[in-house]
Amino acid sequence: MEQQQVQTLTTTFEGHAQQTETGVEFWLARDLQHLLGYGKWDNFQSVISKAKTACEVSGHDIADHFADVGKMVELGSGSQRQIDDIMLTRYACYLIAQNGDSRKQEIAFAQTYFAMQTRKAELIEQRLLETERVQARQKLSATEKELSSVIYEQTGGNHNFALIRSKGDTALFGRNTKSMKAQWQVPANRPLADFAPTIILKAKDFAAEITIHNARTNNMNQESEISGEHVTNNTAVRKTLLDRGIRPESLPPAEDVKKVERRLTSSEKRSVKNPDKLDFEGDGNE
Repeated sequence: MEQQQVQTLTTTFEGHAQQTETGVEFWLARDLQHLLGYGKWDNFQSVISKAKTACEVSGHDIADHFADVGKMVELGSGSQRQIDDIMLTRYACYLIAQNGDSRKQEIAFAQTYFAMQTRKAELIEQRLLETERVQARQKLSATEKELSSVIYEQTGGNHNFALIRSKGDTALFGRNTKSMKAQWQVPANRPLADFAPTIILKAKDFAAEITIHNARTNNMNQESEISGEHVTNNTAVRKTLLDRGIRPESLPPAEDVKKVERRLTSSEKRSVKNPDKLDFEGDGNE
């Protein structure tokens, strides 16, 4: 997500924020529906329902964060009618985003925006980038696990999986895993991928996905076949990167992904531990 887009989304979300008389920030669900890319109110209500359940499970009173209200809307005839709406605290919005369709770009942004107390776009952007890297690392781990299973299923053993993966690294970086670990100062007992930048994680994942597809499609039953396929795919990915001016072995290492993951988890817990409440008197109906 580009910085300009992040700033635009930040401004848009802030522009729809309102305050109670006691200064508690809130959003109206009808506004949030469109901000999160939902066209139908019924579909959005199902997400709100899940968020309410999550609120209750987390030990917070639903009424403190979801308050039913009514508002008047203009009809085409010039008359007005009242429709149902919901006042949502920042915490409620965060829970809605967490239970929304993660394929929507608006949801990805909102998950970070509402989890953070700050409104500085550059910090939101940094957290989005860190989240993207953690997810890319998790995706690569899952893909490599699947590749290991494919090798076992089709060859009867996968004891050479580590060697196959290492050959893929050599094809991608133009030097072996041990050399890259030394360059990036990666501890001997840690995977190289834990210190790889996001683009390399995605490159490795793409090459491995192609290997899995072709190994299955072509019914490869020799480890040497799959190994050769993996080298070919990593070589092709390397060529693509080089053609775009990216030399994998020249990229600097990224921060230990485990530290990044712990920091994100800790930050999220702090942000939602004591959320603001809708503390006005009455039942919330207007």
